[in-house]
Amino acid sequence: MSALMLIGQAGVFGGRVGSCWLRPRAGLFTAAAAMAKSKFDYVRNFETDDACLRNCYIVVRLDGRNFHRFAEQHAFTKPNDDRALELMSRSARSVMEELEDIVIAYGQSDEFSFVFKRTSTWFKRRASKLMTHVASQFSSSYVFYWKEFFGEQPLLYPPGFDGRVVLYPSNRNLRDYLSWRQADCHINNMYNTVFWTLVQSGGLTTTQAEDRLKGSLAADKNEILFSEFNINYNTEAPGHRKGTTLIWEKRDEIATKRTKLPGGEEADVPVTRSRRRVHAHRCDIIGEAFWAEHPDILEGDHC
Repeated sequence: MSALMLIGQAGVFGGRVGSCWLRPRAGLFTAAAAMAKSKFDYVRNFETDDACLRNCYIVVRLDGRNFHRFAEQHAFTKPNDDRALELMSRSARSVMEELEDIVIAYGQSDEFSFVFKRTSTWFKRRASKLMTHVASQFSSSYVFYWKEFFGEQPLLYPPGFDGRVVLYPSNRNLRDYLSWRQADCHINNMYNTVFWTLVQSGGLTTTQAEDRLKGSLAADKNEILFSEFNINYNTEAPGHRKGTTLIWEKRDEIATKRTKLPGGEEADVPVTRSRRRVHAHRCDIIGEAFWAEHPDILEGDHC
């Protein structure tokens, strides 16, 4: 290759010719970028402005897509598979650790709700960005941590989760939303507990169990469990009845540190450090006790 060709290429892309370094010809790329911007930049006008209203809690709720089939294909235990529930919680914790503006998350069955604080400016509060980031982080975490909870049982196909974004302007609205989801957990779990007890222990078919429970109230279901199967529903696992609530908490952790003692010897000394981590609660969040114990979750109302 001739020296002239080398100099020509170095002039465009930058490089070394002999003992000299030549800078790239910036004008070529600047002009090209300007042309591209002026010619094609108009397509950005087709984007929708989906910024969420300020001073509102942003709730992103994920639901498993066609999870009845997914549960059957992967032989989930009925009515509750603790492996699957713990995997959901682990995936949700991964989302919170990635997006620290999430102040609380609540999950049950195949759904999880993530609450962003009112003052959050993540992704300029764009609903599409928030929802897709939460959904992708959750879905990838579900696959990534599958073996941690299901061992050698293979994941037969990728799970899917759809999402929605809802805004809540006041603390009362947000608490009512979370109460609604926990009440839904209670209703669904009680039905499923009685239904599968009738099938697994009572010998009924699924159709017979469904007919037996038509029109029944909570008291009727409790009576079936207690009188026919000696099961007290209130003693069932709290995570099944109440779902899982994830919040940020500071807790003291004890670690060991190698330290020199006054005599010159070294020794492992316990050190207490306060760390902020995501912790799980499986308790009632409809009443006042939980919120009184964790007053920092909610921000002050502005009206």
